[in-house]
Amino acid sequence: MQVLIADDHPLYCEALRAVVLQACPGAALTEAGSQAEVVAAVESGRTFELVVLDLNLPGATGLSCLRAVRLAAPKTPLVVVSAIDDPRTMREVILGGATAYVPKSAPRQTLIDALRAIVAGGSYMPAEVLAALRETHEEPEESRSELTLRQRRVLELLSQGLSNKRIARTLGISEITVKAHVSSIFKKLGVTNRVEAVLEAARVLGTPPAQ
Repeated sequence: MQVLIADDHPLYCEALRAVVLQACPGAALTEAGSQAEVVAAVESGRTFELVVLDLNLPGATGLSCLRAVRLAAPKTPLVVVSAIDDPRTMREVILGGATAYVPKSAPRQTLIDALRAIVAGGSYMPAEVLAALRETHEEPEESRSELTLRQRRVLELLSQGLSNKRIARTLGISEITVKAHVSSIFKKLGVTNRVEAVLEAARVLGTPPAQ
C-alpha cells in the first residue's frame, strides 16, 4: 500500500516511518515536509491508501493542508498526528474531514492501533476527541443559516435516504463525524429529525427529496 507521511520534524518523521511500517508491513512510504510537497504528492496521480498528516507544516495556515488533501483526495483515510491537543482544534479537524486525530503525546502503541484500525476500514477516536465532538458550542448567528460544503454534501446524501454508516463510507469519514455533521445541520436548519431535514433539503439544495 502507498502511504504519505507529512511532517517537517526529521526525528518525528523517522519515528512515524517506523510506526507506519509496524502497523502496515511492506507499505511504500512517501514523505513530505511542507504543504506544497503534500499538495504535489496528492495531485501527482499516485493513489495513497493512507495519509498521516501534521497540521503545523511550513506553508500551512490553520487547517489549510488538511483541506487541500481532502479536496484532492476526498476518500483517502487521513490521520492527523499533531502536538495540538486543544479540544476545539480536534473538533475542527474531524469535522474538516480527517478520519482520525491522534495527539503526538499519545503512546506509540496507540498510534499503531489507530493506523491498523483505519487501514482495516474502521475508525479511531481518542476519548478527548470524542468529548470535543460531543460538546455543543453556541454558533455565531451568521453561521447558523449557512451550511459548510461538507454539511451540504452530508445533507444531500441524507436526503437520498442514506444511513449515517453509508454516508460515512461514501465520504470516507467516520460515522461519528457524520453524526456530528447531522447534529450541526439540524441546528442550522432549525429541525429536530431527519424527515424535517430532508424536507428542508429541497429548499436548501434546490432538489426534491428522494421518493
